[in-house]
Amino acid sequence: MSTTVAATSDEAVAGVRDGSTVLVGGFGLAGMPFDLIDALIRQGAGDLTVVSNNAGNGDVGLAALLKAGRVRKVICSFPRQSDSYVFDDLYRSGRIELEVVPQGTLAERMRAAGAGIGAFYSPVGVGTPLAEGKETREIDGRVHVLEYPIKGDVALISAHRADTTGNLVYRKTARNFGPVMATAATTVIAQVTEIVPAGEIDPETVVTPGIFVDRLVRAEARRLTVEGAR
Repeated sequence: MSTTVAATSDEAVAGVRDGSTVLVGGFGLAGMPFDLIDALIRQGAGDLTVVSNNAGNGDVGLAALLKAGRVRKVICSFPRQSDSYVFDDLYRSGRIELEVVPQGTLAERMRAAGAGIGAFYSPVGVGTPLAEGKETREIDGRVHVLEYPIKGDVALISAHRADTTGNLVYRKTARNFGPVMATAATTVIAQVTEIVPAGEIDPETVVTPGIFVDRLVRAEARRLTVEGAR
């Protein structure tokens, strides 16, 4: 299946269904696919399960999606920070569910989905509430907990450049979860700051091959900072 270059962000997110599991790239605001999220808000899909590193900053990006009431559950590693007031209010009032996953485990669960791994054992979280109700096994003298893959119906990611066949190049820390999410979702939608003809990106610099990317759209990068960051 070839990559489709969408004319607008709204066209790129068309067809996302209610109840979908949506993997959202970004580490805080770095690498957040703002235009795709804004388009998803306009598109109207609800009852979503969102998988991301954190649960939104301020009232933009992922936080805006939460504020719009479109998200039923968040799966993330870092739900609270100085400007997570949208999520804080929703969680304290019982209007959103939360599953906390250690950061490395979160990445590995998505990588497992992309690699076709049925489950894996990890020592992270053993002896804490995060391991409650999970199968454990002693391996090499250490207790491990069984973790299952996280698969997405849709992944919304941001990259720096793409060619028309969908090959992606990221910029510095904005790369974060994008590559692993691109392997773990049925439909992968990427916003990029530049789209060039096929063959203009050095194959050695490609991080996400175009075979994983279903839709592309060009969008200007936004430069935002986390409230209180130094």
